[in-house]
Amino acid sequence: MVQIIHLRGDGALEVRVNYKNKDSIILMSKFLKNYIDPRTLILCIGTDKWIGDSLGPFVGYFLKKNSYPGPVYGTLENPVHAINLYHILKEIKKRHPHSNIIAVDACLGETINVGKVVLTNRPLYPGKGVGKTLPAVGDISIVGIVDEYNSYNLHNIRLDLIVNMAEMICSGILKSVT
Repeated sequence: MVQIIHLRGDGALEVRVNYKNKDSIILMSKFLKNYIDPRTLILCIGTDKWIGDSLGPFVGYFLKKNSYPGPVYGTLENPVHAINLYHILKEIKKRHPHSNIIAVDACLGETINVGKVVLTNRPLYPGKGVGKTLPAVGDISIVGIVDEYNSYNLHNIRLDLIVNMAEMICSGILKSVT
């Protein structure tokens, strides 16, 4: 089921779609076309040390492999995570001061929402679901719900879920720039 929601208060838009939905890539690209331009930088957050936190690095890997035309930070080879996030953000401000940023990360949610990808026209808060306090990042955020809130064992998440969600997110981003 696809949901497009106008959030209360701040007027932000949110799109939720299950990665298995046959129209997920089209819906993602339609949303992103409103925000993406030649200066758009993709910031993929996570680590390949835990399968459940590897969604961002997989998206970065697939974007680079498929020649995304803008800068991509956070791949399997060079992940962006809690330890280096501040350094990477400084580097981005220095190298790409006028870029808009699409931030990608994995998150935890309700069991019924596992497998959904959520796009919003607001920043994301990396590490929030596991109790970390890191800076808000991105002008646009894309999060993939990979497990339920109370499951702090991100080691039990299937790699198949992560890879398929990452491929769908990558395809949605690439379709939005064509």
